[in-house]
Amino acid sequence: MNTKEEVLASFALLKEELKTKTEDENMGPPELITIEHDDYHAEYIGRTATGLQFFFPPIFGKHEYITLFLFNDDGDLVESRIEDLGPRNTFAPEKARAIRDKWLEELKPEFEDIVIKPFAVEYDGEMMGLIPTKHDHYWVAEVLPGNVMAFSKPWDKGYYDT
Repeated sequence: MNTKEEVLASFALLKEELKTKTEDENMGPPELITIEHDDYHAEYIGRTATGLQFFFPPIFGKHEYITLFLFNDDGDLVESRIEDLGPRNTFAPEKARAIRDKWLEELKPEFEDIVIKPFAVEYDGEMMGLIPTKHDHYWVAEVLPGNVMAFSKPWDKGYYDT
């Protein structure tokens, strides 16, 4: 699990490396990350009726969570909604589906690929988001907590590992 300090340090390193970035856009740290719509972990991504990009990532931490992140056209996070569903051993999948379906109804979504910037939010002491981390000589952006999706270069292809 990444601590708040580790997440903040990763974002500080990302900002410093982006200042001096001279490589092709798919090399070095991620400025923008494409997520391709699919039938797996990226099933619930796209655009809202108002034009915002949205992402419902699978999140597993101290508890189970349902999360919704909204982004503007530049890929900046503009809103997050997070519901704590309790510990995994008491997790009720039907409750999570009901919340997700209610939020989707409000969004009136079109499911499609999105392009967003790395981001992090803190909720109940847990760092959540699409968080970049440098490993030796390469960058990865992981959906945390839980690390259920991990993106690496090329950043504009939408590929992820689980």
